[in-house]
Amino acid sequence: MRAAIAAVLWAVLAAQADTGDERILAARDAARSGDRARLAAYAAPAGHVLDPYPEYWWLSAQVARPADIDPAALREFLERNRGAWLAEKLRGEWLRGLGRRGEWGTFAIEYPFMEQPEQDLQCYQFQARLANGDGMALAEARPLWFNLVDTPESCVPVLQTLVREALVSPDEIWARVRRLMEAKRNTHARYAASWLPADQVPAPSDLDKAAANPASYLDRLPPNFSATRPGRELALIALARLARDDTLGAYVRYQRMDERFSPAERGYALGQIAWQAAQRLMPEAHTWYRAAGDTPMSDEQIAWRARAALRAGDWKGVRSAIEAMPASLREQPDWAYWLGRAQAALGKQDAARRLFEQIGGHPAFYSILADEELGRSFVLPKKARGPSDDEATLVRTTPGVQRAVALFRLDMRTEGTREWNWSMRNRDDRFLLAAAAYAQELGIYDRAINAADRTRSEHDYSLRYLAPYRERIEPNARSRDLDTAWVYGLMRQESRFVTAARSGVGAQGLMQIMPSTGQWIAGKLGMKGYNIGWLRDPDTNVMLGTTYMRMVLEGLDNHPVLASAAYNAGPGRARKWRDSKPLEGAIYAETIPFNETRDYVKKVMANSIVYAALLDGRAPSLKARLGTVLPGNGDASGLGSPAPGAGLENE
Repeated sequence: MRAAIAAVLWAVLAAQADTGDERILAARDAARSGDRARLAAYAAPAGHVLDPYPEYWWLSAQVARPADIDPAALREFLERNRGAWLAEKLRGEWLRGLGRRGEWGTFAIEYPFMEQPEQDLQCYQFQARLANGDGMALAEARPLWFNLVDTPESCVPVLQTLVREALVSPDEIWARVRRLMEAKRNTHARYAASWLPADQVPAPSDLDKAAANPASYLDRLPPNFSATRPGRELALIALARLARDDTLGAYVRYQRMDERFSPAERGYALGQIAWQAAQRLMPEAHTWYRAAGDTPMSDEQIAWRARAALRAGDWKGVRSAIEAMPASLREQPDWAYWLGRAQAALGKQDAARRLFEQIGGHPAFYSILADEELGRSFVLPKKARGPSDDEATLVRTTPGVQRAVALFRLDMRTEGTREWNWSMRNRDDRFLLAAAAYAQELGIYDRAINAADRTRSEHDYSLRYLAPYRERIEPNARSRDLDTAWVYGLMRQESRFVTAARSGVGAQGLMQIMPSTGQWIAGKLGMKGYNIGWLRDPDTNVMLGTTYMRMVLEGLDNHPVLASAAYNAGPGRARKWRDSKPLEGAIYAETIPFNETRDYVKKVMANSIVYAALLDGRAPSLKARLGTVLPGNGDASGLGSPAPGAGLENE
């Protein structure tokens, strides 16, 4: 029924759209091809809801050519479109050009109008303040030294100034070199190394050798390598890099030279080796982390320290690792939950209860688990009242929403999504719920979820967790003996119910199936004449996707956690991540080595609980669904397909 309503609404909107649509599309094509003459002809407003777009494309082309810039025309557009996403985008492009050219006066005037400046613009702003003699700029910029890994070019002069003004020490420079080399940002690591005191600057070629062939570099170290700071640092960098590819080999080489390092340097080396071992689920990781002691670690290293303790079943180690985390990390629901579990296991029931109370009451993975530890099952919150006529009218007449809807109608999904998201910022719950209802009516399901997900006090979970295409999904789930709530939970994570969704790696459709996987499934089913177009057909996509879910479920102990991991990362990896002993399902999920897959599995499993509450009227236990993951016993299933896709957030 809803699909029919959406079709009628889209037909009405299309009928109302004037022939100016052709002008918008022609202007877009001219902008893409760089045809400035054609673009100029389309730039003048003509009474279309998307008039700002041709004008933006024209002004953006001017900004790209400094000699063509007309500041008065830019400011007039920005003022006329104040608060709009295109104004933010155009001003950001203008500011980047001003920053590159060092036109700090104009930059300082325009920058305060930016609502969400990206990192490169923030660094240009620091440059502008320094050029204008702002004495506080460097103190405020100092955290960049420790936080930036991906380093925009605009940030390099700021970092250089921190060094020149002696606001970072040689030890802090070496720490940054290490971080950048760990992240394979070799070029920026060489920049940072060149700012060391003259007697500590390593040869750039040595940095490259330590990174490119760390085993050979370490095996050829001269006996006196430890006599200099650069010699020791390069050896540590090589050990860290080798640990990524050959963790045990890195540890063996470390043992040969550990006495050449200071205690702090030994802690760094062991911390790096333990981190890589933990991500490979090596049992030695927990021991190596303990040997590393209290050496400073990144948030990611510390998180894996806790995960290694979880895999080892060492609740005291779990508690110690989490309590050593920075507050910003320790207070995240993930670690609050596991700290609560550790406290409970160690007999600190009151402390555990306080932690569970702090994070309960939400539809997220660890919130649901925390509630269950308190003896509460997940319950849908009271449904907010529907939008009033005035609230619905406000949404429909909001210019950004109107532009987003028009862009979706023209199949300009990227631009439509950005307009929609920008229009949802700083909105109250009533606006968000009305926007979600409107998007649902139009069949723009991903934006309906996006808006409903943002509410803070009033909620409508039937909008947050939409269940469209039931006439397709439920029969396929039933015929394959799949839990419909799990299918919906997975599909929500994969595509947000966008039938034309396509990931960056080519996965397509509602269930985000890779072309090669679709062909593999079709072959298993004896289907002839497979072509990629099948994946764009919702009926075939759902049939192939649910078939694959049944296959991976049967090949992985009928365990939904393993099958969810397999859907995202492939069955081989899901098997590999099991332990040599039975493992609590939640610990298996938390210790998945791929960040994307770990997040994906948690969200799919939490989604399935909410969908069960919506579809069946009662939520099952998440902890029971997670169950126990049995030890690996070889690949008996013969299921060797790749994963269907990578799960679209569509946010």
